[in-house]
Amino acid sequence: MTAPVRFPRFFVTSPSPCPYLPGRSERKVFTELKGAHADSLNDALSRIGFRRSQTVAYRPSCLDCNACISVRVVADEFAASSTQKRNLKRNGDLVTTVCHPWSTSEQFELLQRYLSVRHPGGGMTAMDETDFADMVEHSPVTSYLIEYREPSADGVTPGKLVGACLTDKQGDGLSMIYSFYEPEHGSRPGLGNYIILDHIVRAAEMDLPYVYLGYWVEGSPRMQYKVRYRPLEKLSRDGWERLSPEDQDALIAAAVNSERPAEAPCGNGIKDGVPKAQRERNIA
Repeated sequence: MTAPVRFPRFFVTSPSPCPYLPGRSERKVFTELKGAHADSLNDALSRIGFRRSQTVAYRPSCLDCNACISVRVVADEFAASSTQKRNLKRNGDLVTTVCHPWSTSEQFELLQRYLSVRHPGGGMTAMDETDFADMVEHSPVTSYLIEYREPSADGVTPGKLVGACLTDKQGDGLSMIYSFYEPEHGSRPGLGNYIILDHIVRAAEMDLPYVYLGYWVEGSPRMQYKVRYRPLEKLSRDGWERLSPEDQDALIAAAVNSERPAEAPCGNGIKDGVPKAQRERNIA
């Protein structure tokens, strides 16, 4: 006898100020990820624009706005620009380690330095070490904490930690949940971009077709770095579609000309995430 299919229950958050577009409000729909089928549910939901935050999968469900667009890089067709090639070469000596999702004080201290410089006053600056451990360790799906370290003098002792990324391995790609890095490293500019480039290379080597970058918001300067990776696909009402070279050229030109923070954005609470206090009303 076949067990009945159990559909997830969905909830919706109350409206709150949008962290990306001034004067607008945001609302999210989300469901809990748990049990033996959490990986397959997360995979299925990611293909229709959901993202994971700890034990929930969520997507924007704003009443009067659809500016948040899911984007992903086609890893096995990625074509690095000259700037990206220089970045890969400059940081190619970093020692990368794929770790189980277990938090450390060293990671937390790096996160604090990152937030204090890149996102002072943001929602995550109030996180303590327990909150950070919850973010990293409370994953019901296949996740890793990828560390980026400088080479050590003796080749044995772990070098300085300069970057890290919480990453989900999905059936069709890698999903970058949250990355952070040394914010003022004079000899290694572009660490945030390097972490993305490394994920693209890593996905291709694993025969995974995509790297999921979360949401892109046209008109939000701090989200424009995502359009620099080619080829890029976006999720529309008709499914995933590839940006044409001409459209992506125009977006990259606009990103170059816009005033924006140095690299990666940080959302309200958790980057692209759902703060616990917002998990409120049942809509299913």
